[in-house]
Amino acid sequence: MSWIKEHSLNWFQSLALRIIKTGKVPKHVAFIMDGNRRYANKQNLEKREGHSKGFDKMAETLYWCMDLGIVEVTVYAFSIENFKRNKEEVDNLMDLARQKFKRLLEEKEKLMDMGVCIRVIGNLSIIPEDICKLIAEAMTVTKENNRAFLNLAFAYTSRDEITHAIKDIIQGVKDTDILPEDITEDLITDCLYTYKSPNPDLLIRTSGETRLSDFLMWQISNTCIYFTEVLWPEFSIWNFLSAIFYYQRCYPHLQKNRSLKPIMHNNRVSMYIDKLHNKRDSTIEKIYLSAVQS
Repeated sequence: MSWIKEHSLNWFQSLALRIIKTGKVPKHVAFIMDGNRRYANKQNLEKREGHSKGFDKMAETLYWCMDLGIVEVTVYAFSIENFKRNKEEVDNLMDLARQKFKRLLEEKEKLMDMGVCIRVIGNLSIIPEDICKLIAEAMTVTKENNRAFLNLAFAYTSRDEITHAIKDIIQGVKDTDILPEDITEDLITDCLYTYKSPNPDLLIRTSGETRLSDFLMWQISNTCIYFTEVLWPEFSIWNFLSAIFYYQRCYPHLQKNRSLKPIMHNNRVSMYIDKLHNKRDSTIEKIYLSAVQS
């Protein structure tokens, strides 16, 4: 299936979406796409098929988001904790990722036309090399797109993300790029995997679980969180609009607690952050070049 499903709303659904758009619409929505395995069990399907149905739903949901004017979407595609599942399921998940990233590259012209930028956040050092190359290529060929952003949290947990940010900061101090007194919450924020993105306005978790599973823990301190009982592959446009309506009801309270103060750094810290970000971009570029040259 395509990474962006063709428009499939009927007139009544389209009307409901237009009505919702008259209210405040979040700019950045994050999803914990939970319930793929339970859906497979419910439908007497293989787990792999459940995960595949979950990807199809992600593609459909991305289209709803774009229709509604949501600029950025972040999805919890694969947790580092998922590596603890049995080998067969992990291998199937890696095969599915391999297949879907190949499909993305096959239809990259469509993504370019729609202006979708693909970003993958996570610890790429612990996933198979061939998938890393596909990811690097997807990120590189879409990096100039700016009409919509899809962030895939792959081989990700917040603890791993914050640990790597701290290690980068410690190395910056060792290299005398920054001083210990430069370490602030704002510096840590700019050293996370998500440094290119604003914090999510709304986080949606499906399947009835009311926990965050180590997802974007640093970034969601003032995020509206919406839990729904529906399994992810069964997530409908009505479930989606219910979540948006819930956000609109919460919006006035969220604004009271939101800091509008921009992040400001001294010149030394700004130079260090630029150096760190350039290093990360260069790493992706090298992986991409090794992919296209092989």
